[in-house]
Amino acid sequence: MTDDKLNELVSGVSKDVFGKDFQHQAYFNGRLRTTGGRYMLRTHHIEINPLVYEKYGMEELIGVIKHELCHYHLHMEGKGYKHRDTDFRELLKSTDSPRFCSMLSEPNKRVRKRIYTYQCAKCLLVYKRKIRLNTKKYRCGKCLGDLNLVSP
Repeated sequence: MTDDKLNELVSGVSKDVFGKDFQHQAYFNGRLRTTGGRYMLRTHHIEINPLVYEKYGMEELIGVIKHELCHYHLHMEGKGYKHRDTDFRELLKSTDSPRFCSMLSEPNKRVRKRIYTYQCAKCLLVYKRKIRLNTKKYRCGKCLGDLNLVSP
């Protein structure tokens, strides 16, 4: 889908669902990563993540467009256009627009960090650290005994 076709689609959805004209530009922005789209306050343009259409198809794309048009029309009318505003939430419900879009990227799986366990040679106090220590440089904080690496 091209930017021109997207612009026509946004204008059509605006006319059909909201009964108002969309007088600015809508275009795809491939740099968007975590969001389906965004409404630009200063320019009044709407940017859409192309992954919405590629991954989920036309139905999800129209949902994102309706969501962004809620921001657009409320902002143009001087009403509450932010997610937390009552005007915005009511317009979402009345136009059957989604509050959130589907997942676009896989969540980052946290890499489990290695835990280093040290034990004092004198008092047997155990220390757990995320970063490896130089046992020749550091000593036990309780009795100043030598530290030994128990398990990496």
